[in-house]
Amino acid sequence: MRRYVLRRLLQFVPVLLGATFLIYAMMWALPGDPLAGRCGDRACPQSYVDRMTEAYNLSDPLVVQYVKYMAGVFTGDLGTTFAGVPVADELLSRLPLTAQLAGLAIVFEIILGVTAGVLAALRPGGLLDSAILVSTLIVVAIPMFVLALLGQSFFGVELGWFPVTSDGSLLSLILPAVVLGSVSVAVVARVMRSSMIASLQADHVRTAQAKGLAPRRVVVAHGVRNSLIPVTTLVGADLGVLLGGTVVVEMIFNINGIGDLLLRSVGDGEIGTVTATVTMLVLAFLIINLVVDLLYPLLDPRIRHE
Repeated sequence: MRRYVLRRLLQFVPVLLGATFLIYAMMWALPGDPLAGRCGDRACPQSYVDRMTEAYNLSDPLVVQYVKYMAGVFTGDLGTTFAGVPVADELLSRLPLTAQLAGLAIVFEIILGVTAGVLAALRPGGLLDSAILVSTLIVVAIPMFVLALLGQSFFGVELGWFPVTSDGSLLSLILPAVVLGSVSVAVVARVMRSSMIASLQADHVRTAQAKGLAPRRVVVAHGVRNSLIPVTTLVGADLGVLLGGTVVVEMIFNINGIGDLLLRSVGDGEIGTVTATVTMLVLAFLIINLVVDLLYPLLDPRIRHE
């Protein structure tokens, strides 16, 4: 197990460097001067241009700039924005909101998606199965920004159950989390249904039924547990996607999270902020997938990491 974890941790390095270099290179490839407009309508003084050029290594080749930037990242220095605000402070101030939003979306996704998938699998082709199939297809077909606007209009404006925009409280994050996790709920439900049907038809499940084991125990202990492996993989990958895919939801619900920071930084040409944000998201995605892999033996004792 230790060798497996060590090997996975070593694999983090090329993935992290490759992803961050691509983002860094693409941001610098954008047309225009990164210092343009920093002094308003008038041209920036030459002293300011020289100082910023030296501070951000703008006169160096791209590879040299990237090496110097990553050297600072590995020592804990994420740099500063063009306004002089430390990037680390920006990330730390916005990360809790995005983490809460993604966490609530994952909880909603697991509870509703797994439950719907199990119920649909118990009677394939039945009324409930058909209803879940149709509803999940509808949810998957609707773009997220449309779901966000519909939820905001109906549950926020018409019914008044939730705040229209977020103020950082847990209540104000519930509706955005439901919207964010709605598409994933539909996918988890369909994956769980397919996996559950296959698990209930396995020989060891039929043997347990033939021995007179209670139907509820057969479903929970044998069916659900064995069916959670593909769902766990999906949820683990989805958590990383949710952390980076909150841009639309945070924009519509006015949430000052990582997605909002990333969107504004791209628009303002804040290359260091964008790179630092992507670096954090890539690292979170890698760690989450490692944790998911370590959970497999708990769900299926036959799986061993050698």
